Amino acid sequence: MLMALKQTIRRIVRKPFRHINWLDGMIALFLLLAGLWLASRLHIGVAYQWRWHQAFDLLFTPGPHGELPYFFSGLLTTLRIALLGMVLALLLGTALGVAAFSRSPWLVMPATLFIQLIRNLPPLVFIFIFYFFIANQLLPASGLSRWLGTVSLSPWQEALFGPPARWENLISGTLCVGMISAAFVAEIVRAGLAAIPRGQWEAAQSLGLSPWVRLRRVILPQAMLLMLPPLTGQLIALVKDTAIVSLISVQELTFVGTEMANSSGLVYEIWLLVAAAYLLICLSLFVLLSRLENRQGAH
Repeated sequence: MLMALKQTIRRIVRKPFRHINWLDGMIALFLLLAGLWLASRLHIGVAYQWRWHQAFDLLFTPGPHGELPYFFSGLLTTLRIALLGMVLALLLGTALGVAAFSRSPWLVMPATLFIQLIRNLPPLVFIFIFYFFIANQLLPASGLSRWLGTVSLSPWQEALFGPPARWENLISGTLCVGMISAAFVAEIVRAGLAAIPRGQWEAAQSLGLSPWVRLRRVILPQAMLLMLPPLTGQLIALVKDTAIVSLISVQELTFVGTEMANSSGLVYEIWLLVAAAYLLICLSLFVLLSRLENRQGAH
């Protein structure tokens, strides 16, 4: 019995390396040595004096009137834009995807025009066009600034939407990020609907179901299994795209990181902390959506 246990352990240990040949080993060794050489050269050439204690002190320093620390204020703004942008992207993208998949030219043409226009413009160009030519003119003309002066929020509402004085920037950033992502979500939805076999559509139609019930009860549950993996990647990309709105002075994480790094001189430390915050958000979202995908697959 002891001999059998030893053989089992040996087999388990050797299994991951069974299919690794000498060329893979040489490449791995070369990459390891190259990484060590690069790290040594950076240490010698840069000779940077790390000041992590100052960075963390700055990170947790509250505002002048006892407000939330500046870094975490930017992090909350990023989370708000990401959350609201996901809602907008999923709702608008689903509607556009269904319209692009339909047979009506009155739905297909505007949906296709929106999708192709957004997907073929650089996000930076779209944000500048949207902000300076649309949001910068329409939002002030709508009287939103005057209305915001009379709004009173409960603590949970302010935690979700932020202070009313910053809503104009929040709305602009959310619309920019949400509309960019909606074009890609629309293509995912259209492709997911197109992947459902024609027999499923005909079977639902033979039951006498209305088009809306047919889509909601029969087609979308099947298409959702196909759409979840690419939707996961797109929603994670949306979180990373929130960094672009820092260019229109939205005080999110990247904007805050830029100001903190420039004012303190702790460039490496602050940007590594900003990167760690984005990594934590994206990994958490990936785990959440992966569990949802597994649950949908189990059903």
